[in-house]
Amino acid sequence: MNDTRIDWPALAYVTWRDTAATLHLWTQIVGKVRLALTPWVNHGWQVPLYVTARGLATSPIPSGREIFEMEFDFIAHRLGVRASWGAERSIPLEPQSVGDFYRRVIDLLDDMGIAVRIGEMPNEIPNAVPFPRDRLHASYDAGAAHEFWRALLQADRILKLFRSGFLGKASRVHFFWGSFDLAVTRFSGRTAPPHPGGVPGLPDAVAREAYSHEVSSAGFWPGNDAFPQAAFYSYAYPEPEGFRDARVPAAARFEKALGEFILPYEAVRAAADPDALVLDFLASTYAAAADAARWDRAALECSPGVPGKVRRL
Repeated sequence: MNDTRIDWPALAYVTWRDTAATLHLWTQIVGKVRLALTPWVNHGWQVPLYVTARGLATSPIPSGREIFEMEFDFIAHRLGVRASWGAERSIPLEPQSVGDFYRRVIDLLDDMGIAVRIGEMPNEIPNAVPFPRDRLHASYDAGAAHEFWRALLQADRILKLFRSGFLGKASRVHFFWGSFDLAVTRFSGRTAPPHPGGVPGLPDAVAREAYSHEVSSAGFWPGNDAFPQAAFYSYAYPEPEGFRDARVPAAARFEKALGEFILPYEAVRAAADPDALVLDFLASTYAAAADAARWDRAALECSPGVPGKVRRL
């Protein structure tokens, strides 16, 4: 398909606000299952979800000497769980409270022989309510969830291309259920000053471990009540002097309230070449961070990857 309106679906936050809030909490429940059973990896890289051909999935989670996977399927609209011992179960994605979804997930896993206890408080959400007691968030618009996933497909594709142009330490492109965003992070190789913490619902120790080294991080976020619009974003930690004054594509800007550059999703949808605009945004904001912080760019960068071709040395 080459119709921008199809490839980049409408994603006005106001039209799916309630579904977004509910889905955010549902992904936290599934993500916390992975967190509870998976050995810790630097920067919390053991916890994210990943974009798939049908939705968002955990990848394999250990269960004793076996493994299982959980996937939000935004085509069939179900949460599927399949295990290496052949068991397979699912829960329909439909209007239901966070409390009901939580109980159904735990009961389903117990029925499959997967014993797990998760932290019941949501992360990175102000004034959060424990999952079992949350009866307020109960919306699920299947069409909106599908469009959100379709937007994630495009963001995931471009972020992976951007990721291929870096030789240094870098994360996978992954979906963090705490902040409800798709992200990729590049590292200079140098340690960073301790993160100040203070993120709502996130232990300071987790924030400090996540930002133990200098980063330039970018991604895609669907918005929330404080910033009700979808956008690509880019930031640096620690923020070097002069970073926010860098020249970026005309459609982008530095958002002081967020402490990062943003490129509104609607500007991407309206662009003659959305891919080129997003890549320009990612490249220019990364360069701003790397130049201002004096990264060794010659040693860290390479040409973007090409399918089927070995990178030239």
